[in-house]
Amino acid sequence: MKFDFHTHHERCGHATGSVREYIIAAIDNGLQSIGISDHTPLFAKDEDHPSPGGTMAKSDFPIYVQEVLDLKKEFAGKIEVLLGIEADFIPDHLDLYRKVIHSYPFDYIIGSVHRYHGISIYDGKYWDGLTSKEKVKVKEKYYDYISQSAESGMYDILGHVDALKRYYSGYTDVKTEATDFTLKKIAENDVAIEINSSDENWAPGADFLERALYHGVKVTFGSDAHKPEEVGNHFEQVKEHLKELGFREWATFRERKRFMQTL
Repeated sequence: MKFDFHTHHERCGHATGSVREYIIAAIDNGLQSIGISDHTPLFAKDEDHPSPGGTMAKSDFPIYVQEVLDLKKEFAGKIEVLLGIEADFIPDHLDLYRKVIHSYPFDYIIGSVHRYHGISIYDGKYWDGLTSKEKVKVKEKYYDYISQSAESGMYDILGHVDALKRYYSGYTDVKTEATDFTLKKIAENDVAIEINSSDENWAPGADFLERALYHGVKVTFGSDAHKPEEVGNHFEQVKEHLKELGFREWATFRERKRFMQTL
């Protein structure tokens, strides 16, 4: 079964193409299942659309849900269309996000960390200015957010875990016991992690995945496509990579239920 659970579209302001175009691209690429999972609005802000280049507007959210549900019916028999969402883990507003998101019929929810303890995962310059000890502390702060997100019970998938390795030079070489602690928390709370193929530098990397396998963490796949032509990118290569590491199955989702598929 070929699938992709992490795709965006034009409403978020930093992707191109309509939901329909992503579905058609998935069919053209031989997928049997395509999940649409755009970024949640900033529900805790007073404004309707405070981040036009980062998320959809609050007023767009129910329209987005209905569009995907309508397309799910329209394309039935051609491809399975799944309603997903990528929701930032924001501890101060977790109850608000939970209340809003759980009022809609999502097939799965991706929980992602883009900022942690006031630090952006994309801020390589900040990282480069740290001492070796400070880098360990920053990495542990990031893992603290990942652990909390796993324990929240809100998500089915944790998105692009360890993506800092794409932006923080030498990140993978910074060792900390927090890696295994975090993977234990993910396993204990039975949340899957995605292999995110949106960059040639897939996240997480082999070292992290080997430890994930050891702790019994389940995995899934998401291209994080921001253009229709990126749907399913590197699916077969990621599949073979997981087999080489020792994984034998990966997760698919429907109606907030997980199904394990043989690799």
